[in-house]
Amino acid sequence: MNSSLYFWQLNYLPALGIVVTGHARWYRLAKTYRVVSMSAVTLFEVQNHVAYITLNRPEAMNSLNPELRWSLSQHFDEIENNDDIWIGLVTGAGERAFCAGMDLKHAATQRDASEEQKMEWANMADETLSITERWHFRKPLIAKINGYALGGGLEMALACDIIVAADHAELGLPEPRRGLIPGAVGVHRLPRQMGLKAAMGYLLTGRHMSAQRAYELGLVNQVVPSCELDDTVDEWIGDILRCAPLAIRAVKEASMRGLDMTLADAFNTSYEEEIARRNSEDAIEGPKAFSEKRTPNWQGK
Repeated sequence: MNSSLYFWQLNYLPALGIVVTGHARWYRLAKTYRVVSMSAVTLFEVQNHVAYITLNRPEAMNSLNPELRWSLSQHFDEIENNDDIWIGLVTGAGERAFCAGMDLKHAATQRDASEEQKMEWANMADETLSITERWHFRKPLIAKINGYALGGGLEMALACDIIVAADHAELGLPEPRRGLIPGAVGVHRLPRQMGLKAAMGYLLTGRHMSAQRAYELGLVNQVVPSCELDDTVDEWIGDILRCAPLAIRAVKEASMRGLDMTLADAFNTSYEEEIARRNSEDAIEGPKAFSEKRTPNWQGK
């Protein structure tokens, strides 16, 4: 890939003003940092063990083009591999959309692009692994839906563990109306997460659902007025941070992997994250803090 096409601006400490070229790595100088791509298709910030990803194409309703898909993949790599990150949050810039799915305008013009540009996009695709295909993502992910979550945008949210939506948000998988299918696992996740009959009603019609209806069907965890969305998500984050991070990862792994097994097999299976939790310092800290009537000091190790 042509590395001159991208750069990462790092704002670990404003006084440093560090700029590093290169499209796949950045350096950590502090626990709070922000990464912005040259085309600004995403924003990435880490604060207090929480990674905040913002899809930043509000003029296109945060729709997914090759650059955005690639950038998201890099951020999810960082969340998964950086032990200082305990939670990931995904949202969209602006007030209209979380993500409106595939950038159909890009798809319509892709055939007319130069061979060089097509090669760039092909290289990006080779380096991209969508969150929808990361079957057992280790850390909890929250989707903050601030508007339309359609097609690939809803599929991204379905791959998260918790969804909090503004009351004006609309969700849907309208691909059949474009001669497409929800191929980023939406056809499989939706029936598993809301029930077969309700899911087929939306899959076979391409209809949208309100945030409230999605809540009633068990797809969304909480619906609030848009003015309360940030504070509500912060409450979810705060509650998760009160738990030991290794315990959270063990719970997530056992819950998600167990869905593929019978109840007895799920119970009797050994889970890697649970072994790590059991042998961790935090497993000692939790009971000790309880007996000493103080707040635990989690280390994530």
